[in-house]
Amino acid sequence: MAHTHEHHHTISSINSIFVVCIIINALFVVVEAGIGFFYNSLGLLSDAGHNLSDVFSLLLSLLAFRISGHPATQHFTYGYKKSTILVSLINAIILLVAVGGIFIESIYKLKQPEQVSGEAVSWTAGLGIIINGVTALLLMKSQKNDLNIKGAFLHMAMDTLVSIGVVISGMIISFTGFYMIDTFISIAIACIILISTWNLLKESLCLSLDAVPQNINIENIKQLISNTEGIESWHHLHVWAVSTTENAATLHIVLKDIQDMENIKHQLKHELYDAGIQHTTIECETKNSHCTEHVCH
Repeated sequence: MAHTHEHHHTISSINSIFVVCIIINALFVVVEAGIGFFYNSLGLLSDAGHNLSDVFSLLLSLLAFRISGHPATQHFTYGYKKSTILVSLINAIILLVAVGGIFIESIYKLKQPEQVSGEAVSWTAGLGIIINGVTALLLMKSQKNDLNIKGAFLHMAMDTLVSIGVVISGMIISFTGFYMIDTFISIAIACIILISTWNLLKESLCLSLDAVPQNINIENIKQLISNTEGIESWHHLHVWAVSTTENAATLHIVLKDIQDMENIKHQLKHELYDAGIQHTTIECETKNSHCTEHVCH
C-alpha cells in the first residue's frame, strides 16, 4: 500500500509539472508569434513554431502518463497506451509540414528582404531563454528516472540554445542593420526542427511496426537471458513498445530443471524490468519438450 501511495504521489507530481510547463510554454508561443507578426520577424515566427513543437512534446509526455493509467477492456487488452505512439507519429508529420512552410517563407524573404526590429527580436528571444530554462529545470530531476521525461528535458535544453541564437541575431541587426541574419537564423532553426522531427518520425514509424524501442539494447537483453542460471537455451524473443513509456516482451526458455521454473521466471522478469521491459511473458520448456520452428509457427 505504501508503494502504491508513493507511486500515485509521484505520478501526480509529474502531471502537475507537465501542466505548468505546458501552460507557460503555450503562453510564450502566443506572445512570440504575435511579436513576430507585428515586427515582421521570420526568426521569431520560426522559433515560435519550434516552441510549439515543445508544447506538443510536453503534451505527448503528459498523455503517456495519463493514458497509461486507463484500464484495459475486452477489446483493448493493453488499454489505450499505444495511442501515444500514434499521436507522436501525427505530431511528426504536422511538424514536417510546418518546417516546409518555414523554408518556403525563408526563400521568399531572401529574394525580398524586409526590415526587422533587432530590439524586439532580442527581448522576445531573451524571454524564451527564461521560459525554456525554467521548463528544463522543472524537468531536470524527473528526467533521470524516465526516458520520456528525459526526451522532453533535452528538447527544452536545446531550445534554450536556439533562443540564445535568436538573441544574437537581434543584437547583430541592432548594431549592424544586417536584416538578412534574421532569415538565416530562421533557416538554422528550421534545420534543427527538421533533425529532431525526423528522429521523432523515424522512431514513431518503427514503434508503430513493433520494432525494438531505441532505449532497449537487444544484444544486452540476449546476453542477460543467456547468463541466467538454470536456462539451457532460449528462442523466440520478441520486444516491442506498448506505449512511449512502456515496453513488452515474449520469450521461450528451455530449462535445465523444470522444478526451478518459478524462481527462474521471477528472477528473469525482475532483470528484464530493470533493463526497461515492464511486461514480460515467459514460456518455459524442457529439453525434451521445447517447440520446434514448425510447431511454434
